Amino acid sequence: MRTHNNGELRIQDVGKEVTLVGWAAKRRNLGGIIFIDLRDRYGITQIVCKPDNPMYGVLEEVKNEYVVQVRGRVLERESKNKKLPTGDIEVEAVSVKILNRAENPPMIIADETDALEELRMKYRYLDLRRPVMQKNLIIRHKIAQAVREYLNKHDFIEVETPVFGKSTPEGARDYLVPSRLHPGKFYALAQSPQIYKQLLMIAGIERYYQIVKCFRDEDFRADRQMEFTQIDLEMSFVDEEDIYGLVEGLVQKIMREAKGIEIKLPLPRLSFQEALDRFGTDKPDTRFGMELVDLSELFRDTEFGVFRKVLEAGGVIKGINAKGAAGNYSRREIERLEEEAKKFKVKGLSWLKYENDNFSGSLARFLEGSGAALREKLGIENGDLFLIVADKLKHANLALGHLRNILGRELGLIDNSRFEFLWVKDWPAFEYDEEAGRYDSTHHPFTSLREEDMDLLLSEPEKCHSKSYDLVLNGYELGSGSIRIHDQDLQRKVFAVLGLSEEEVLEKFGFLIEALKYGTPPHGGIALGLDRLAMILCGAQSLRDVIAFPKSASGIDPMSGAPSYPAPEQLRELKLEVKNEES
Repeated sequence: MRTHNNGELRIQDVGKEVTLVGWAAKRRNLGGIIFIDLRDRYGITQIVCKPDNPMYGVLEEVKNEYVVQVRGRVLERESKNKKLPTGDIEVEAVSVKILNRAENPPMIIADETDALEELRMKYRYLDLRRPVMQKNLIIRHKIAQAVREYLNKHDFIEVETPVFGKSTPEGARDYLVPSRLHPGKFYALAQSPQIYKQLLMIAGIERYYQIVKCFRDEDFRADRQMEFTQIDLEMSFVDEEDIYGLVEGLVQKIMREAKGIEIKLPLPRLSFQEALDRFGTDKPDTRFGMELVDLSELFRDTEFGVFRKVLEAGGVIKGINAKGAAGNYSRREIERLEEEAKKFKVKGLSWLKYENDNFSGSLARFLEGSGAALREKLGIENGDLFLIVADKLKHANLALGHLRNILGRELGLIDNSRFEFLWVKDWPAFEYDEEAGRYDSTHHPFTSLREEDMDLLLSEPEKCHSKSYDLVLNGYELGSGSIRIHDQDLQRKVFAVLGLSEEEVLEKFGFLIEALKYGTPPHGGIALGLDRLAMILCGAQSLRDVIAFPKSASGIDPMSGAPSYPAPEQLRELKLEVKNEES
């Protein structure tokens, strides 16, 4: 139906007779001459038709989003459009056929649209006609293509694992599916292929991957969906260095193929504690500075009672220096920042401004003779704003890390054209849940421990570190992985630390414990978030902009109406009854 697409004609094609197809993106009538922007997946070509053209009457009928076929001659444009790759030429219509008509669309179909997200979701098939959305899906496709090419080349086997499985605790609620053949029993939609890929290593597959759909019943965020796609892989007979090397080569290929960007290897590595101490988060955005500074020694002899009590209780005093930001933040704005900090259990936020060679702010009168030392340690200059938190180390780090990210965005410190990868390693193996009165795995219960910490497992589990690692990109956790436990005795000890009884272990993980008896090789792997990676590489603000048919922020599909109530006969077949929420 066409000889060329709407993105490929150039000045060297002038004089050619071509046939194009697509949607009428815009129609203009200037001085009696009709101009139509004909759009397809590849771009836009301008169609021109003068009043004496036999096709003039047909093109007068064409409205926005009509599907048309145009045969014509390529001409050099008198008024060139440098914003379009095809902006040097236009096609003079010789023959026009309307392939299909369209109603007036409920939204502007262009990169800049007037539609709110709810309307975009309801008419998603129209939203996906927008060039920016198609570019996002093309980048997503390039990522998936690069993954398969790279892993196939490295002797991996793509294996599908079950979507319907058994409900197991993996940090989020399961989506449950009732079994018609086994009334009262439910399948769980897979949160990850974790156990199955370990079983594949026990089976001797050695190198497995899949690009897999997973499901978690979680509250929605801009970077989270109820169903999401992972780049999942696992290898036998490897250690952490093997994983680092393979994954770094993978992301290097992805960046080259999807964005045309070369990244330098090896990627930087930070320990979990170093990431928290320097950046206040386990997923630091290293595209800008403003690192956290420990001021505990500087304020060791302070007369400020709040600081003195915190230090006596074993806490810390830490701060960040927002260079040149003193004039950007009024007292009211700083109070807003204090409320943000309090979300992380700190009791307050102290601050200093340095202007005209003088300190002002809530701490100024307590500086005494330490002002010069403070300026030297922090590199404070005129116009700087310094924010200080005094609290437990964990709370101080997290609060300042949150403020650092806010200031980075608000002060325009982040270069969105940069892509900064890094590893965060040496994670604590366990974290204590004070409300539940028990330990939880920081990653998951199948993560192996560092050899030097094995003796502490049953006596001081909070001091154990795991062989786990996260891949971070621009402040987002892009992927998480670990070397797995391959020894059944160690696995049982870890379950014991987590407070699982022998009965619970057998009920939830009996088939894995059984499999570990039959010669399990050392193995490890990682899962990378394909949706999140695509979102970052596309510069999108939400996962919904890189998924063809996502759910809304409340888990609804406005287009199809999902979720919906089942028919009564469906409930009868499943032997289920839906109770009114009020009852």
